[in-house]
Amino acid sequence: MHLSGRCICPSDPQFVEEKGIKAEDLVIGALESAFQECDEVIGRELEASGQVGGCTALVAVSLQGKLYVANAGDSRAILVRRDEIRPLSSEFTPETERQRIQQLAFLYPELLAGEFTRLEFPRRLKGDDLGQKVLFRDHHMRGWSYKRVDKSDLKYPLIHGQGRQARLLGTLAVSRGLGDHQLRVLDTNIQLKPFLLSVPQVTVLDVDQLELQEDDVVVMATDGLWDVLSNEQVAWLVRSFLPGNQEDPHRYCSCWGPAWVGASSKPK
Repeated sequence: MHLSGRCICPSDPQFVEEKGIKAEDLVIGALESAFQECDEVIGRELEASGQVGGCTALVAVSLQGKLYVANAGDSRAILVRRDEIRPLSSEFTPETERQRIQQLAFLYPELLAGEFTRLEFPRRLKGDDLGQKVLFRDHHMRGWSYKRVDKSDLKYPLIHGQGRQARLLGTLAVSRGLGDHQLRVLDTNIQLKPFLLSVPQVTVLDVDQLELQEDDVVVMATDGLWDVLSNEQVAWLVRSFLPGNQEDPHRYCSCWGPAWVGASSKPK
């Protein structure tokens, strides 16, 4: 299929029709593949240079009347309009992807090297808890159940902490991103990469149906912003700055200047 909708795969026209494959699906697939290929390139380059490191990635592509937002990590994109705030992405943290991470540990227990437990408990268990009934969750559970604590439950949790303090294998605060191929748990040979997914979630916004105005903007930022300001606070800053700076040619990339002053107290 071509982006115009014209089929360029004459051998499988029936498959395309039966599956309802649209041009939008091709863009989503291209973004997912691009993230995966980029991650592989980063891995090869880091290995060749003897360096380590990784990052999250947030991408927006405007194409044929639609906005595609691809996110792998804990960055965030929102659409700010005069009377609306629309989230365009979701953050990927050890907590939000608990079941996927636990299922991977269930299928490949050797990834934990006998050092971690994949089960989630309300708190870190101690020796005094042996034989006691406690709440727990496994990969197949959205709810909670009870079990009696045995020695294997006393190991360090695969996912530990809550909210911003949640960590994957006691190390990473994100569950998706690029790079970090050589990252290991401190003082062990346990790799984090198998749990760190590079494939993004892609959100599609039909721009043509929104009747966007000049001061409707997309804000894209890392957790450095979202850890201290809410969507509503950021929207307040944008709405406060843009109308009063109509003649500034750089107003879309400089609104974190004067408008930033007092941001912690004014927005509610």
